Amino acid sequence: MIWVSQDMNKMKIQKSAFRGILPYLIVAVAPLCWAGNIVLARGIYHLIPPVTLSFWRWAIAFLLLLPFTWSYARRDFPEVRKRWKFMVLLSLIGISSFNTLLYTAVHTMTAINGALIQTAMPAFIILISLFLFKERIIFIQGTGVMLCIFGAVLVVLRGDLSAFVSMSFARGDILMIIAVILYAFYTALLRKRPPIHPLSFVTYTFGIGVLGLLPLYIWENIYCKPYTVDVPVILSILYVAIFPSIIAYLCWNRGAVTIGANRTGLFINLIPVFASVMAIFWLDEHLQAYHLWGMMFIFGGMILFNRR
Repeated sequence: MIWVSQDMNKMKIQKSAFRGILPYLIVAVAPLCWAGNIVLARGIYHLIPPVTLSFWRWAIAFLLLLPFTWSYARRDFPEVRKRWKFMVLLSLIGISSFNTLLYTAVHTMTAINGALIQTAMPAFIILISLFLFKERIIFIQGTGVMLCIFGAVLVVLRGDLSAFVSMSFARGDILMIIAVILYAFYTALLRKRPPIHPLSFVTYTFGIGVLGLLPLYIWENIYCKPYTVDVPVILSILYVAIFPSIIAYLCWNRGAVTIGANRTGLFINLIPVFASVMAIFWLDEHLQAYHLWGMMFIFGGMILFNRR
């Protein structure tokens, strides 16, 4: 009987530990999907215009979600109508703006600059949270943030820190900085979202985001160079509609509510790590020492920031 009791206690401890780690594993799915989004966007930027890619991404994601979320969305409509201005704000900065700016930026932005700029998002989230909600961090958490940023910089600069001095900011760099700031606002403001079901929230934000993109989509199709709807374009749109959109946003929004905006924002630093690993498999690149060092700093910084 004592052995049975001990085994049950061990199982309870293991389950408790897994429940403690699970929110962080869920959040990590988002940067994994977004890393694929960046790699794909850079590869197909000449095939499809940026607003068109963003519009169809969210339109298809919205249509895929709606049959499964209609009951939740209908039930939560009174609460959404009550907070409609805030929902429009979140949708425009988190859905309509960020990825449209990213897809536009990859036309005139190097991979090094783009990845490095995104690693600044946790710092922006912390600053915005400090400004809006008076949320402060202690010294050891600030040290963790700096370690994460340093690790991400080490990865995207391929271990050559002197390359940072020679970087120049092009039009794409500026657009990416704006995109990062807007998404930092989105992440920080998630704590104030209406008390509705998570599936209702993503359904409404996706739908409002598509409506926000509609005027730009019409303008782009009238005045910009036409594109060919072929198999690569269709598959690319389906990927960005499912993985970086539905799956990543559900995980990201859940993380922001469960572990807080600051801790969630820190996971952005995993994007260049995941992107590097994808490049190794898809672009036949090789794992270098700076990849390992960068990953070590990033994970070390995340552990340090999340210490209780």
